[in-house]
Amino acid sequence: MILDCLTACERYLPLHPDFAAGFAFLQREDLATLEDGRYEIDGDRVFAMVARGAGRGRETAKLEFHKRYIDIQYSVSGTDVIGWRPSAECAVDASTFDADSDCGFFAERPAVWCGLPPDAFMVLYPEDAHAPLAADDPALHKVVVKVAVE
Repeated sequence: MILDCLTACERYLPLHPDFAAGFAFLQREDLATLEDGRYEIDGDRVFAMVARGAGRGRETAKLEFHKRYIDIQYSVSGTDVIGWRPSAECAVDASTFDADSDCGFFAERPAVWCGLPPDAFMVLYPEDAHAPLAADDPALHKVVVKVAVE
């Protein structure tokens, strides 16, 4: 997991060849005005999901995991809270994983909670179980860039 400000994103470009495209999308001048939905960046290799809505709170937050994609979670406005725990500390229940959406859930609770304020991003690898939207904020505006692992 990486947590940093978008202004520092260049230091992370060497970590994955497609991070440059993902971070470029997050630096768009019109990002705050984009409608909710999916935006193609490089087909299924890199794409973004824009969403607005209320946080669910820590009590109902579930740890999720992915196998094929790295998440770059970015807060446009509102401060999200994201729970985190190493996936290696969680018991895998294969029945919760949906291959089409590349998402599954763990029963364990997060070990750590991190605030994601506006203009900050969090990179979450497949080994990072995470529980996004755990804030009590009623007006979150987020973008999640999905970057294919391979």
